[in-house]
Amino acid sequence: MLQQAVDLREEGNALYALLETLGPTDWGRNTPFKNWTVNDVLVHLHASDRLAVLSLQDPAGFKAQMRGNSRAEEPYEMPAGAALVQRWREYFEEMCRLLGNADPTLRLPWVGPDMGVKMFTTARQMETWAHGQDIYDLMKAERTHTDRIKNIAFIGVRTFGWTFANRGLPIPDAVPYVRLKAPSGVIWEWNEPSGPNRVEGSAVEFCHVVTQGRNIADCNLTVEGVAATRWMAMAQCF
Repeated sequence: MLQQAVDLREEGNALYALLETLGPTDWGRNTPFKNWTVNDVLVHLHASDRLAVLSLQDPAGFKAQMRGNSRAEEPYEMPAGAALVQRWREYFEEMCRLLGNADPTLRLPWVGPDMGVKMFTTARQMETWAHGQDIYDLMKAERTHTDRIKNIAFIGVRTFGWTFANRGLPIPDAVPYVRLKAPSGVIWEWNEPSGPNRVEGSAVEFCHVVTQGRNIADCNLTVEGVAATRWMAMAQCF
């Protein structure tokens, strides 16, 4: 099975364990993310996972739906609370199974550009991890991070140029060197260390910044150089 799919499933398992601890009144509480409620967060994840399953099972149908000219989909009643957890879990497991068994060279249609299976899977892990953090923050629950966040750090580094292009800004020629300490203590590195632009520190904090869960000013990352400083001020994976 594709390792990224294994990591994605583990990410979902961890979030499921947290969701199982919520009480009936927790679902309507506002998280730090755009004041979305816990229910809103899970609705968002579930809706995206349903689209992912459609993309995997029926790429042509997915494209038609995105163009708005597909046959009317059967009405879908979105559950809430504990019932939503179970519905999300079902689709999430199916998505993981399909991604794990998919041809690694396959490209999947998505809301934006098509993506290869590995990047597509990593993107689903990134969203699950990032939105899950909003619930951890709300509940003041302790979170145990593992080295599977390397996938999220990778997509954070990979979207350096996109962060600028998405805002209509020129992409800096100087690509920052990134050196991060994993939860296990292992050091991860990307890009050449010879230039003046660099980002160093905790991989967890880096992932929080690139998923827009934390402001760089509230983190202990070392950021040097004009390009790196501009990047970290507005970095985003999605």
